[in-house]
Amino acid sequence: MADQDGKHPLNVDGGFYVDHSLCANHESCVYFAPNHFRIDPGDHYGAYVFNQPNTPEEVAECQRAMDGCPAKAIRING
Repeated sequence: MADQDGKHPLNVDGGFYVDHSLCANHESCVYFAPNHFRIDPGDHYGAYVFNQPNTPEEVAECQRAMDGCPAKAIRING
């Protein structure tokens, strides 16, 4: 089970985050929400959230990324 202890260290604070203990670098989050997710350049932990969504459209984009993540590594704080 993912928890906030598994947060990728490069995630910015906010609602969405990637649990690096689950991320398998599928890059689907970058496909669905390229303005919000990136792949760790050091390739140590997989993807991370570099920009939190601010509009309903951006939240929907991040939700699509979460729904499309094969590893179910994208989480929402709360």
